[in-house]
Amino acid sequence: MPYDPYFFGYGSLVNTATHVYSRHFPARLDGWRRVWRHTPFREMAFLTAEPYDGVYINGLIAAVPNADWIALDAREEGYDRVPVNTGISHSAEDAGDIAVYHIPVDKHGPADGARSILLSYLDVCVQGYLQVFGEDGGQHFFDTTAGWDVTPVLDDRAAPRYPRKQVLTAKETAFVDAQLDRLGVRFTDG
Repeated sequence: MPYDPYFFGYGSLVNTATHVYSRHFPARLDGWRRVWRHTPFREMAFLTAEPYDGVYINGLIAAVPNADWIALDAREEGYDRVPVNTGISHSAEDAGDIAVYHIPVDKHGPADGARSILLSYLDVCVQGYLQVFGEDGGQHFFDTTAGWDVTPVLDDRAAPRYPRKQVLTAKETAFVDAQLDRLGVRFTDG
């Protein structure tokens, strides 16, 4: 019997409250980093992963039962799903092929300016890292994501625009805010 394929999540998919894939395991992907991508395809910045020598990102792999990618492909609209069967480590004994969603630099063309990060989206990503990897994992998320210097954050916490928003604890919120302050991230109101 063939094994189910898995995906490697490195952003909101690390937060298991945002999806239904119950067979999941912490994982590490060597030779990749996260980056904020600005494209005309979407009004907000995309968090993507890209090959990058000498670094690694932590994330979560999860089984896609019966290779039914339809719902996940719809969720990850605008991304390419590509195999990553080398450079990935995890403890899943039944993992088949593993894929990652990413946006090549030239996929959608250049944006007409910087797109903003929804704070409600960022909160979901970081909450997942804090729950799976602890504060060190949350710190690693910020440290292994490029583009903070050119990507403003839109504070939509009072009226979240991200469809899979989650409620953060006061400690989680303080952690996110402290990291953004440490990085000198600028905020925008639109």
